[in-house]
Amino acid sequence: MHLNSFDYYGYDKDTYLDSRGMVSKANRTQILLLNTWFAIMVLCYILFSGMNLFGVTQERVGFYAVYFAISVIFECILIFLKKFSAKYDFLLVYTSIAILLSYGILVSKAHPYMPAVIYLILITLISLMYIHTMWRITATLIVASGIFIYCSYRYKTFSIAYNDTYNLAIVLTISLGLHYMFQRNRLSQFILYRQNLLIQRELEIKSSFDALSGLLNRGYFFSVSEKTLRRNEKGCNVLCLIDLDGFKQINDTFGHQMGDKAIQLTGKTMLSLFDLGKESDKDVVVSCDFKSIKPIVGRLGGDEFIVLFCAEKDLDTVKEKLKSLLTALNGISDGPLNGIHASLGATLVQNDEYDMDAAYKRADTALYKSKRTGKNQIHFYEDEAHEAEAEA
Repeated sequence: MHLNSFDYYGYDKDTYLDSRGMVSKANRTQILLLNTWFAIMVLCYILFSGMNLFGVTQERVGFYAVYFAISVIFECILIFLKKFSAKYDFLLVYTSIAILLSYGILVSKAHPYMPAVIYLILITLISLMYIHTMWRITATLIVASGIFIYCSYRYKTFSIAYNDTYNLAIVLTISLGLHYMFQRNRLSQFILYRQNLLIQRELEIKSSFDALSGLLNRGYFFSVSEKTLRRNEKGCNVLCLIDLDGFKQINDTFGHQMGDKAIQLTGKTMLSLFDLGKESDKDVVVSCDFKSIKPIVGRLGGDEFIVLFCAEKDLDTVKEKLKSLLTALNGISDGPLNGIHASLGATLVQNDEYDMDAAYKRADTALYKSKRTGKNQIHFYEDEAHEAEAEA
């Protein structure tokens, strides 16, 4: 096995880094669990020391109290400083290791006539719970164990120190072997979970987007539009329907392949005009994790398209945006296609119209007016309403 692969538990570095987020989250959970257990254990020793039970003398109360205070402070950092914990998770891993192993070394030093037990238990727990890289964990445990052995030979009799060395050699070897196997298995689960998420995301994208135009399909457009409107309740939302003019003639004259080309070019133009079309935009739409109010564009079917976008409350600005779309479509030139003509119908969406039904009907009325009065033009429903009032 390659040494670099060994360092990442049998996987290459890129594969390991892809699972970095899950490794970090798992470590934070394990730190919290192990530190909670440690705090409870030290608290028990404080109680035993205060009551002179199980050979724990009162002279050790201060020692245990210090480590209990450290564990409580560390617990507060983990619980209340979540951003810090997420950013410096590996620092917290090694801080936890330092707290635990220093405790084990000092407890061993304080009982010079007894073989070390706590230190060996802590070595085993650390190897099973924390994951970083194999070489770093190994180096950390070896350095700490070297300090432990030095203290044993300095403060204990030779026979007990020799016994500690023998026990540590066995436990450390087994622990490192268990660490590699156990963490490799955990990492494989992380990788498998991530692969499943990617497959699921890909399936969601395929089921949510129209394959020909690259736009949202009808069902998913209306699902996402509700979430968009709820995030932008105080904004000025505009719904626009686009219907290509003479699409049947394109199919009949130039063939369905050219008709498909017209659909593709329309979708590409809409994505470009509304600054969409990146792969990340698809992920944002599917997850509905909008950091800003992005336009959403869709294909209703055939030669019908739809767009929902946020604009200034000045209707003239909205109309200029839609004129830019119509101009861009008219300017398309590809083979026999000399411009794509389209009729547009638009309306403002009221703040409480989350189901879009009423807004869709208004936009459809405006679209019908565009078709009826000459095609390749834009009509706004509010204009239609004013005209109806004037005629009345």
